[in-house]
Amino acid sequence: MAANGGTKAIVAALSANLTIALLKFVAFILTMSSSMLAEAIHSVADSGNQLLLLVGGKRAQRAASPEHPFGYGRERYIYAFIVSIVLFSVGGLFALFEAWEKFQNPHAIEGSFWWVPLAVLVGAIIAESYSFRTAIHESNPLRGKQSWVKFIRNAKQPELPVILLEDFGALLGLVFALFGVGMTLATGNGAWDAAGTGMIGLLLVAIAVVLAVETKSLLLGESATKEDATRIAEAIEADGTRIIHLKTMHLGPEELLVAAKISVGVADTGQEIARAIDDAELRIRTAVPIARVIYLEPDVERVQA
Repeated sequence: MAANGGTKAIVAALSANLTIALLKFVAFILTMSSSMLAEAIHSVADSGNQLLLLVGGKRAQRAASPEHPFGYGRERYIYAFIVSIVLFSVGGLFALFEAWEKFQNPHAIEGSFWWVPLAVLVGAIIAESYSFRTAIHESNPLRGKQSWVKFIRNAKQPELPVILLEDFGALLGLVFALFGVGMTLATGNGAWDAAGTGMIGLLLVAIAVVLAVETKSLLLGESATKEDATRIAEAIEADGTRIIHLKTMHLGPEELLVAAKISVGVADTGQEIARAIDDAELRIRTAVPIARVIYLEPDVERVQA
């Protein structure tokens, strides 16, 4: 269900960005506004990023193989990390370069189509608002009572946080572009257009850094959420079994590895221990369905003297 929600948000964002990118390029050609060029490249980068997320989601569905016995679930994290790099380089750095160039040679909005960038930006804000609304709607069931900041930091599914930040950045970037273009039209000073472009670049770089940090953490291997870890511990201990230590790690957004050392009685037979482990695994999977790979090691708990 989480994967389907992420795909729906990606498709909505991709549809909006492809349309908006075309309109922004037309507006740039008619007016030579650097803010419009930066926004057009931003939309192209976002469209490419959404395609990358779709590819990552598809590749992650491959079955486990002898070379990759735990499957390919982390492909989704890898592609999300690539998205952050694309957003930083193609989006943020390009906009900053364009702003620097425009500051060196500022010029007013050219041509008789001065109204075109304003119309395009207002239309783009409406389209991006729809995309952002879809991402929020698909994220809310997973977010629960968490704040948005906490959700983005703790989410194990990379697609929704990426789309949320991209759409938020796109909306804010459109406001910056509208400010730059509007002030340039009002004053005839192209420095305002350059300022809007620079603000867009700084925004994209900041969002890319946040995405890179969060997806890097997922790539390294994050543990289960506190709630899932508590459910797993309670499931193991439901029959009186004591946990010596418990470790978890996400193999993918919807696949969790559980490894635990549990105490057994000195007089327990091998058959009794095997039955207790089987029962514990069943309870864990019932409590936390994403716990797909479970290793429980029996041991005699030693009392420290």
